[in-house]
Amino acid sequence: MTQNIQKIGKTKFQNKHLIGIEDLSVDEINLILDLANHYADELDKGDFQSDALKGKIILTLFFEDSTRTQTSFEIAAKRLGAEVVNLDLKTSSLNKGETFEDTIKTINAMHPDGIIIRHHEHGAPVVVSKMVDCPVINAGDSWREHPTQALLDALTIRRKIGDVKGKTIAMIGDIAHSRVANSNMKLFTKLGAKIHVVAPEILMPEKFPVEGIEKFFSLEEGLKNVDIIISDRIYLERMEGSPIKSEAAYFEEYGLTKEKLSYANDAVIILAPGPIIRGVQLSDDVADDKNSSLILEQVRNGVPTRMAVMDILMKERG
Repeated sequence: MTQNIQKIGKTKFQNKHLIGIEDLSVDEINLILDLANHYADELDKGDFQSDALKGKIILTLFFEDSTRTQTSFEIAAKRLGAEVVNLDLKTSSLNKGETFEDTIKTINAMHPDGIIIRHHEHGAPVVVSKMVDCPVINAGDSWREHPTQALLDALTIRRKIGDVKGKTIAMIGDIAHSRVANSNMKLFTKLGAKIHVVAPEILMPEKFPVEGIEKFFSLEEGLKNVDIIISDRIYLERMEGSPIKSEAAYFEEYGLTKEKLSYANDAVIILAPGPIIRGVQLSDDVADDKNSSLILEQVRNGVPTRMAVMDILMKERG
């Protein structure tokens, strides 16, 4: 391995868990991205298999529905030689009246080597991390954070255009209810990017997780001098009722089209954490553009990014 994980000593990577981007230093972020980039290169060659986590058992706890994130973590773990156990929460003792805390204590007594958790309640991964003896990775909690999504977004950008330092990134959509936006604002600010947030007032958060974010209520203003666009969907499952008049009205004002992309820089690139909603977030020709759309690259880069995170946290480092 060119980027040997054994070179990452405890003095450099201090965190036992990955709960949020705010816990990571710039050096730690770059260590993850360096290893993820290496794994991405290896996966590109085909037939890649590692035994970095051979003999490890990783438990996935998804209290919310997930296709991309859960599958990505499972493939990443198996690429590293680990065994994956997916706890079926629909048939767990939680449905018999057992408390969440007792369920976690029971799981910890079985000595898993790592836990990956997604939960609808704010701070659930923090609670779990304080109750178990193994590393915990936050696969998304409430509206708060989705750190591996932010890291894979950074890897995707890095592999396409290089360093984000000095670049301007526009985040469009339901920023108020987006854990992805929260993590991205923290990460890209740490890496030296300038952030524009573009959303209707009802989907604009009252405050941002970091300083220096500029907010806009129109695409024409918000996309000026922008190098990178991250389009976020409307998170109807996290609110009661629809906050917009209609999908058509939203698309007219905030949906990305080829015409609206002219407001940004010529070589602008587009990311969108899935699932994407065509005809609301963005038009078909924007989503499928082979030059500017990196949506499928994000999905692809989820695997090497999560491989890097698990390798760093779960591999024994003397």
